[in-house]
Amino acid sequence: MKGKLLMGALLASATTLVPISGTGAGLGDWLNVLRGPTAGAKSDSALTEQDMAGGLRAALEAGVQHAVQELGRPGGYLDDAKVRIPLPAQLTTVGNTLRRLGQGRITDQFVASMNQAAERAAPEAAGVFMQAIRQMSVQDARAILQGPQDAATQYFRRRSGPELVSRMLPIVSQATDRVGVTARYKELLDRTGGIGHLLGSNQLNLDQYVTDRAVDGLFVMIAQEEKQIRENPAARTTQLLRKVFGAAR
Repeated sequence: MKGKLLMGALLASATTLVPISGTGAGLGDWLNVLRGPTAGAKSDSALTEQDMAGGLRAALEAGVQHAVQELGRPGGYLDDAKVRIPLPAQLTTVGNTLRRLGQGRITDQFVASMNQAAERAAPEAAGVFMQAIRQMSVQDARAILQGPQDAATQYFRRRSGPELVSRMLPIVSQATDRVGVTARYKELLDRTGGIGHLLGSNQLNLDQYVTDRAVDGLFVMIAQEEKQIRENPAARTTQLLRKVFGAAR
């Protein structure tokens, strides 16, 4: 499976601190551990809420780092169909016209330049996500673990969405100049003899468009890893577990 699964360390730590019998235990089994022993039962190894929150924070940090690293590398956006930034809707007719004229290369270069700008800005997201993780309360942690399939992603959207846009926008603005997004855009319009301007594409805010799509891509990556770990049993012993939690048995 590509990369580290979001919250993989958390689930693995839980099965280390409080073993779950059987080989098919998943998130539902682990949540039973979080709820504590049944009435009348005694357990000296029950996972505390502090353990729960601390483990979730560590696992989310690992997942965020992985998502940011994946998107911040060359081709991180462009080569992944799930997060690739497409031609803006205002330019669909322009792009189709160029392809019919045998000049689709111009459109492809423009799309590539937008994705390259997003890849340059992605690392800025790490600090914003880490701040949200540090501010996570025990109540937040429990709500995430017992919530819907995308509870962690929703948490990040609420806490980090607006700040991600404000922090990444100036980076995108610098990157669009550096990788030639504006120049590619002008070339795109010039090659169609003004069709783009007639369609109102001259009103397009490229920097805002790239920033919004870049932020959406980050949430797509986080949601994908959250879904994977909720649907698949956690590894019982992993290198990540030993690194983060010391593998205390």
